[in-house]
Amino acid sequence: MQLQRPSFIQEQRLRLNPQQIQSIKLMGLPIVDLREKIEEEIERNPALEVLEDHTLLSLDAAYNTPRKDEYDYFETSSDSGFVRKGGDAESAERHKFLEGALSRPETLQEHLLWQFKLEVLDDEFRRIGELLIQNLNEDGFHKEPVDLLLKNENPAHIAGVISLIRSLDPVGTCTADYRESLRVQAALLPKAPPGIIDVLDYLEPLERGKVAEVARKLGRTEEDLRACFERIKELSPFPGRRFAADTTRYVVPDVQVIRKEGEFVIILNDEEIPVLGINPFFMKIAGHTGGTPGEKENDKPARDFVKENIKEARWFIQSINERNHTLLRVSRAIVEFQRSFFVNGPKHIAPLTLRDIARELGLNESTISRTARGKYMQTEWGIFEIRHFFTNSISGAGSGGSQYSKEGVKEIIRELITSETQHFSDKEITELLSTKGIPLARRTVAKYRNELDLGSSYTR
Repeated sequence: MQLQRPSFIQEQRLRLNPQQIQSIKLMGLPIVDLREKIEEEIERNPALEVLEDHTLLSLDAAYNTPRKDEYDYFETSSDSGFVRKGGDAESAERHKFLEGALSRPETLQEHLLWQFKLEVLDDEFRRIGELLIQNLNEDGFHKEPVDLLLKNENPAHIAGVISLIRSLDPVGTCTADYRESLRVQAALLPKAPPGIIDVLDYLEPLERGKVAEVARKLGRTEEDLRACFERIKELSPFPGRRFAADTTRYVVPDVQVIRKEGEFVIILNDEEIPVLGINPFFMKIAGHTGGTPGEKENDKPARDFVKENIKEARWFIQSINERNHTLLRVSRAIVEFQRSFFVNGPKHIAPLTLRDIARELGLNESTISRTARGKYMQTEWGIFEIRHFFTNSISGAGSGGSQYSKEGVKEIIRELITSETQHFSDKEITELLSTKGIPLARRTVAKYRNELDLGSSYTR
């Protein structure tokens, strides 16, 4: 019979205190999120206060800011659409507000519903159509399968409404995918070349340049195929995208790299980060030792509260300083490793891994990753996410492999496509890269081209 006996086991575990956890979290925050975190901490901790904030502009400073000549020209214009200086201030402010108001772009659903409501239909057909339109994603394809969305409806009615929606502008929506959309658009093309729908089944081999082979399979001449290709280029694989909402996301760079007298200067964007300090009133209470013994005993909870908040405020300020210091060190190391990029442009970005920077700075790879995540660097070549500078070589061997990085090769492919006088196929791009000493498989070229959001030779 086995007996269970209590036993003691000694082991070592690494545990992080709350201050270290806070420091790690702040390290990973980009500048916009950091500012929000600072505002939250100021509201939570009364011992923390803002000493200086460059992002706040007083009304006096705003009104005293000199305006450009062209602004004054329009302000004093005799056009009745403008308000003269010294006129009604309220009217002027209203006028500026109306001029600065942004209009919301029309969505795909709104555009289709507007056309659909103009059709003379029964209530049942109209209800089915509205459900189908609301079920479309930004590409114009079904989000949920139609048979699940309308499983209790008459299939003939569904088919009739789908056919109607597909003919609305943009043509080819309310389909399952881009293949079905292209078929619908090809069928509705005015004066479409004969057999164009059959050609759509061979887009992939045609993209690889096998025109003669496809012509033999279809029993067509190469001239007929090329005529079909020209019409296919008029089609949109994703018809709903031109109504997609503006997804432009404005970013605030955390660091800026400028070239000055042949050297690179790294500037931390501290304009967006307020200068923090400890509230003097809290410091006075924490250092107060006067009073009778009874008063000291009664004030002890208040002093403990004050001291704890001061301690947390100091840790918070120190964590922000450590974040900024580490970010500057990482940025400086990136500039050294990627000097060719900063001098010559994006095509010359070199292979670089997190391990390279970690070894250089004596830090952990996770710290480098956390520092780079979500943060941006402004250069003379544009604004790039810091993670953009970490890229493997095309052989996948990191900085010790090929001299060409993945991002650098992608920029070369982008340049070849945007400056092409003829539409290069992936095979032709592969051959051009080979002449530059960049060995790359055709499928890899196709993968990089898709990552650049560049269409094939037949859709460009």
